[in-house]
Amino acid sequence: MLAAGSALARGCTKRMTTTRIEINPDVMRGKPVIKGTRITVELILRKLSEGAMEKDLLDAYPRLAREDIRAAIRYAADTVAHEEIILLSPSETNSKA
Repeated sequence: MLAAGSALARGCTKRMTTTRIEINPDVMRGKPVIKGTRITVELILRKLSEGAMEKDLLDAYPRLAREDIRAAIRYAADTVAHEEIILLSPSETNSKA
């Protein structure tokens, strides 16, 4: 996974590829995409959150496969699972305002 402070996020030109998800700074500004396409993980997740069904996505994006949709969801779940959340106390929040 790529954290905000990772080498890629800092402007490194390295690529990251999984079986179905690719991060390449030359494609969609480095957003995670379905490998070999310009279909972003974000697009898939947004469409699903708006109520699109798997069939709707497959019809709208012929290069997309069921496994790609599952990979996008898995990628998002893995990303969230590795998030680090720092909670501030109310006094810390008020002092920074």
